[in-house]
Parts: sequence; C-alpha cells; structure tokens
Amino acid sequence: MNENKTGLGYQDFEEVRTQHIFYIDKTDFIREWWEYADKVTLIIRPRGLERH
Repeated sequence: MNENKTGLGYQDFEEVRTQHIFYIDKTDFIREWWEYADKVTLIIRPRGLERH
C-alpha cells in the first residue's frame, strides 16, 4: 500500500517526490487567475501557518 504523507512548507521538490509527500500542482489555476486580470484578488492562507 502506497501512503502519501501530507506536509506544509516543503521547498525541495526532490524531497517531496522521494519522500512521497502529497502535493497539488496549481500551475493551471495560477495561469487562469493571471489571464483573467481581476481588479482585486484576495489570497489567504490557512490558519496556523504563521512563521516567526
């Protein structure tokens, strides 16, 4: 059974792949958002991700 781990804050793509960490590719979402050119965009992050 192949179980993927979930993780936040990983910046090394090789580590994400070799450690089988679950990720979502948002490339198409970002492209669509950029091309739509809204006047205002609000992008928020989930609670608990503040870094000190």
